[in-house]
Amino acid sequence: MFSVETSFPGKGRELAADRGLHSVLAEGNPDGPLFVLEDREVTRREFARHVESVAGELLRRGVRHGDRVAVLGRTGYEWALIDFAALAIGAVVVPVYPTSSAHQIEHVVTDSGAVWFFAETPEDAERFGVENVWLFTGLDGWRAAPGREFAECREVRADDLATIVYTSGTTGLPKGCMLTHANMYASSANTVLRVEPMFEGSTILALPLSHVFGRTILLACVIGRTRTRLVPGVPELLGELAGFQPTFLALVPYALEKIRKLGLNSFGALTDVICGGASLDDTTAEYYAGLGVRILNCYGLTEAATAVTVNAPSTNRPGTVGRPIPGTTVGIAEDGEVLVAGPNVSPGYWPNRAKEQDWLYTGDLGHLDADGYLTITGRRKEILVTNGGKNVAPAPLEDRIRLHPLVSNCMVLGDGRSYITALITVDTDLPHDDPVLLKEIQSAVDSANELVSRAESIRKFRVVHGDFTIADGLLTPSMKLRRAAIGAAYAEDIAALY
Repeated sequence: MFSVETSFPGKGRELAADRGLHSVLAEGNPDGPLFVLEDREVTRREFARHVESVAGELLRRGVRHGDRVAVLGRTGYEWALIDFAALAIGAVVVPVYPTSSAHQIEHVVTDSGAVWFFAETPEDAERFGVENVWLFTGLDGWRAAPGREFAECREVRADDLATIVYTSGTTGLPKGCMLTHANMYASSANTVLRVEPMFEGSTILALPLSHVFGRTILLACVIGRTRTRLVPGVPELLGELAGFQPTFLALVPYALEKIRKLGLNSFGALTDVICGGASLDDTTAEYYAGLGVRILNCYGLTEAATAVTVNAPSTNRPGTVGRPIPGTTVGIAEDGEVLVAGPNVSPGYWPNRAKEQDWLYTGDLGHLDADGYLTITGRRKEILVTNGGKNVAPAPLEDRIRLHPLVSNCMVLGDGRSYITALITVDTDLPHDDPVLLKEIQSAVDSANELVSRAESIRKFRVVHGDFTIADGLLTPSMKLRRAAIGAAYAEDIAALY
């Protein structure tokens, strides 16, 4: 079954059976700064008091252990407060992407059986299509003393369900991945353990908390006692970099590529960036290295509470996604599929709480080197096979083309075809047949083709109208290409390429 398997030496950290995630707030210096708001710092003691106050108000309003609570909004202090408060009483948090369509929101709400709702704005509240949605702004009035309701609420245990996260999926409707308090803790605490002492610094968290990567990093910051500024997205992060001076960040490749295109020549006190969610072009990592910033590639997926492997600052191995976090084992099946086992692995998809097998089959392809570092080489379902039998991984080609400042997105094609082609969207008002534009795009394609053999190279490309967006259903909420949907939307352009 396996060609090789490896695990990080030593036992990982696990949540005690009689504890829930709320208990981590009692660890560490109560007077140490935990969150940095626009006008002041919030200590661990103050945040814990806010959490217990909101948790008590949730109980007074009828929220009970096991109830599903849907949350729709951008990253901010209120999102974190709602998350911890709901978890403190054993409620189950159901994140909803702010960019979700009405159809997607309806599916998440209906499938999860959510009965309580939080939204950032009145406009977001309307998108739920239900009455009695609580707004983030209303939390200011919920921060009274916790009262006996919270003190007497049912204790939360490690194996209680903490969240249902709907996996974005590249086809069809998403499935609700269940994660327990123990899953979330194992992922976050062992990420901290793996990269110590990085989390003892400061960070700006701009990842969406509607994505499990963002919530895992948030929990890791609380466990690791990080001084954290929460902002809605990358534009706000850029505005805070100079003044806040973070020592590390957690971002996805798409954000790193966008920041690189700005041509910044300094990142202040920043020394490390944890990068996950997709593949990252080597030249992007080299750009940041030239400015004194290490890119620590990591690997994970929703079904493993997002953390499986990560590079550490002192043992960073560029080109790999690092070694397994403590307590996690990675295996490689005979066909190259990456398998995962550990306390971070989901018990199943909602509502069937039962693991089907001992190993989590990730669908990703990869290999482990002699030192246990994992390299991801592609997706089983995203390998293109030409009619000549050549296997082509599209992601490295797409990553390289997207680095061009005029390119907004790219999808490589060729499955069952005689040669490889690409659809490309652009960030410019120039006509799509403009010779200057086409010359620039050709240079981006040429650069990508340097990564592969001639049989794998892009022979033709087409600059297409519009862009691949989440709103149009062409990207997942985590910015992955929905290949089938793009293929249907641009069928005529694809036909013109062949």
